[in-house]
Amino acid sequence: MINMPATLSLMNETITTAQTASVKASIGGLARAKSLAIYINFVYGSGGTSVDAYIQTSFDGGTTWIDIAEYSGTTASQKRAYNLSALTPVTSIYTPSDGAMSANTCKDGFIGDQLRVKFTSVGTYAGTTTFSVYAIAKG
Repeated sequence: MINMPATLSLMNETITTAQTASVKASIGGLARAKSLAIYINFVYGSGGTSVDAYIQTSFDGGTTWIDIAEYSGTTASQKRAYNLSALTPVTSIYTPSDGAMSANTCKDGFIGDQLRVKFTSVGTYAGTTTFSVYAIAKG
C-alpha cells in the first residue's frame, strides 16, 4: 500500500470573472494509484453563463496532460461524482484530448502520476458562486 493523501483538493474557489483554460495547481505522487474518486460541487449564486472543468492526468511528469473527466454546468447548482479505475481493461485505442473532452463524460483506465484541473467559465458570476473539485486516490 502506498501513502497517499486522504483527500486531494484540486480546485476550491469563488468564481467571479470569466476564465479561459485556467490551469490549477497539479498534485503529484499518484504513480501507483489504482482508483480515483472525483467529487465536483458547483454552487451557483447568480450571473454567468457556463462553466467547464477538465480533470486531467499526466503520464510524463507534467509535460503532457490528458482529459480523464469533464464537468459542464450553466446556471444551476450541481454535484457530480466520477469513479475511475486504472485496472479497467482498455480494449480500444483512446486518442487523448487536452481541454476538449465531451461534456459530462469520463474515460476509465487511465490514471497517471499527477492530477490537475483546467477550468473555463463564461460570463461574470456573482461572488457567491463557488466551484470545488476533490479527489481520493487509492493504491
